[in-house]
Amino acid sequence: MLEIYRGTAVLLTVLLLPSSVGARQAVLSPAVREFVQIDERVVALTHVRLIDGTGRPAQADQTVIIRDGVIGAVGSAGSVAVPEGALVLDLTGKSVIPGLVMLHEHFFYPAGQSAYNQQEFSFPRLYLAGGATTVRTGGSRDPYGDLNLKRAIDAGRVPGPTIYVTGPYLNGPGLPILFVNALEGPADARRMVAYWSDEGVSSFKAYMHISREELGAAIDEAHARGHKVTGHLCSVTYREAADLGIDNLEHGLFASTDFVAAKEPDVCPSGAERGNALFQLDLHGPAAQDLISHLVDRGVALTSTLPVFEISTAGRPRAPDGALNAMSPDARDRYLRTWSRIQEQDSTRAVLLRKGMEFERLFAEAGGLLVAGIDPTGYGGVVPGYANHREVELLVEAGFTPEEAIMVSTYNGAVYLGIDDRVGTVAVGKVADLVVIDGDPSARIEDIRRMEIVFKGGIGYDSKRLFDSVRGTVGVR
Repeated sequence: MLEIYRGTAVLLTVLLLPSSVGARQAVLSPAVREFVQIDERVVALTHVRLIDGTGRPAQADQTVIIRDGVIGAVGSAGSVAVPEGALVLDLTGKSVIPGLVMLHEHFFYPAGQSAYNQQEFSFPRLYLAGGATTVRTGGSRDPYGDLNLKRAIDAGRVPGPTIYVTGPYLNGPGLPILFVNALEGPADARRMVAYWSDEGVSSFKAYMHISREELGAAIDEAHARGHKVTGHLCSVTYREAADLGIDNLEHGLFASTDFVAAKEPDVCPSGAERGNALFQLDLHGPAAQDLISHLVDRGVALTSTLPVFEISTAGRPRAPDGALNAMSPDARDRYLRTWSRIQEQDSTRAVLLRKGMEFERLFAEAGGLLVAGIDPTGYGGVVPGYANHREVELLVEAGFTPEEAIMVSTYNGAVYLGIDDRVGTVAVGKVADLVVIDGDPSARIEDIRRMEIVFKGGIGYDSKRLFDSVRGTVGVR
């Protein structure tokens, strides 16, 4: 239980920002207030272990002061005085991290047979419950739905994270998913980017069957409008996309076709060709190392989405009970049947998963900007909130320290979005997007699952209450 009391000190040793600079959302609907646990103008988080998002080691016995939704002071418990009238939380034994900034998210969920259902009710709550205070969608099934959801959250009508909306997929012919439009050439790519920019999206995603010419046109149009382009590629290689000026590549190593022998230009190789090329790839050899250097030199960010690949790998753990309980009966049954079949497969995917993890670590060690996401697609085992925790755990399995994994999932995402002056680390003057964890993820990364309070703009949401509110709904709404 949290120890809560009123502070009586009259002085604060670090200057607090005036309320006019605050980030609090004053008007919240009853549908949002149902999940609010803390809504005080001044809050003191005392005696807490702080993992600040910079990658440096955790700091014990810290105090964080929140005032009007902004971080007003951070320091050792002995050096920061608690202002009079503050709501004081004694967080002895607990940890605070920045709110997660996740960059390959969706508000739809697989329904089987290449069909997907929009999840405008369950997913915003799940993301926030799992500590994601900022998300970027990684391609949209229903861009108007995503834009309107973003506006509803921003207006305080719906609980959820701050959303950066990516437009509809930019793809050529050949994909059997009905909500993905097939481009008809570079002029069509420019037209789509221009139209959806005017409608309010803030980024774009190229997909598996786009041509180099179409991708180049989309990048040029997006950059002219101040937007970035990411890609889950196949027909275009990573090197080609980097040379065209792409900003971000999704799925780490897994979507690369750079190493497929005799790859044809603008043609997506078969899954077997892609898998064999990656299976045989020497990550420490000249081909892989040269690609890493090229991406870093070109300033291309890489998104880690390890949970969506883990679910298709034999010998990996099943989705946690909370995720299973969040699913509708049909979605849960479909997931469990598929997961059971996968456990009978060979170990090839396990090798690829380990290679993907190592590639991401090598990319980051070379100076590349690695960001994090979950991609809640696949066959349904990646459920927001729960999968956010899992992504951080898998980064640690890949060789990052817990503090580094949290930095990838917070600060790095903020850097990519260009909002690191506002969120991503725990620092004076930044928006109070913070997560209180019952435990020490710097010592036991699995403690990341024990989130209690998620502060968004200084308002503290009850993580458990949000999780409980969506039981049985994932896959339906």
